[in-house]
Amino acid sequence: MASFLRHSLRSRSYFFIGPSKTLSFQSPTVDKNRYKIHPRLVRSVATAAEDVAGFDEMVAARERKYYMLGGKGGVGKTSCAASLALKFANHGHNTIVVSTDPAHSLSDSFALDLTGGKLVAVDGTDSRLFALEINPEKAKEDFRDATQKDGGSGVKDFMDSMGLGMLGDQLGDLKLGELLENPPPGMDEAIAVSKVLQFLESQEYGSFTRIVFDTAPTGHTLRLLSLPDFLDSSIGKIIKIKQKIASATSAFKNMLGQGKQELQEQQTSEKLEQLKERMTKVRDLFRNADTTEFIIVTIPTVMAVSESSRLLASLKKEHVPVRRLVVNQLLPPSATDCKFCTIRRKDQMRALEMIQRDPALASLRLIRSPLVDAEIRGVPALTFMGDMVWR
Repeated sequence: MASFLRHSLRSRSYFFIGPSKTLSFQSPTVDKNRYKIHPRLVRSVATAAEDVAGFDEMVAARERKYYMLGGKGGVGKTSCAASLALKFANHGHNTIVVSTDPAHSLSDSFALDLTGGKLVAVDGTDSRLFALEINPEKAKEDFRDATQKDGGSGVKDFMDSMGLGMLGDQLGDLKLGELLENPPPGMDEAIAVSKVLQFLESQEYGSFTRIVFDTAPTGHTLRLLSLPDFLDSSIGKIIKIKQKIASATSAFKNMLGQGKQELQEQQTSEKLEQLKERMTKVRDLFRNADTTEFIIVTIPTVMAVSESSRLLASLKKEHVPVRRLVVNQLLPPSATDCKFCTIRRKDQMRALEMIQRDPALASLRLIRSPLVDAEIRGVPALTFMGDMVWR
């Protein structure tokens, strides 16, 4: 039986136990140098993941791949995303893991401060691993500062820093400092999309072959995935309106000699077209089965499975490719169960049966991830979890 990990708060060391079988450091699943595990042994509380995740397939291709992990809040998305990113990095891929969740769980998971809005190096991996948290609250503060700077002209600088400078050009004449005291809804999703654009277009990120997204709970994630379509449609309507107005007023402008203003408006239309093209790129990326995969993470409860079913239906509606379903926190079988454990296991079996009865969920590759008796926190623990789950 594979062992699980226990964290000693006093010594901050990690060690293992096995009730019937002791794991030595020569075991293929445990690498002393990698995990830096204390030589003491401790008892395990759960079995290893029963289903193979197909990691060999996930890691094989050398071209860039995007993995987005999402689901109901509190199901372990961050631990799964962080452990997957670490395993990619330990198998030769320069990797970035990005969190769009405002809860800052990725910082807690790595025991690092990732809230500065910049990539932070994660040590202890075979290849380069960087982590980043998108901080919506900081973005809102920056947005307020930008809108108040020089009567709103600071918006352009802020939008430039997000990689959306061409959109800022269109907002420069709107006196946002007077019109907006708070950022618009969906600002965190807009920032997430801008980061995707940077990964797509910037040479700075050209060497990274795996990008993992730890997404916010279901509702935020669906807004993120639908935002490119929304912006694409909105920008398209703006362009059509501008074209109609330009056509109706062109005769008067020629009479009044306003050629310079017409040139500026043409440049504006071109920038809007460029932004529309960029949003189309993001939309196509989300829907490209060759480069992108959304992995649903859930726990074995009726409520979580029901939400996962609705999430899968929404992802299919958005044409986002989904191939895997992680069922986290499964209780192990035991010969000496307490009454509470027996009841909980029956509830979990009922949830697993729901998955099997749901044709859409049952079509996914099922990954069963066992319950852990301690927090998965820090690189050694996350690496161990990655080797247990992503097989």
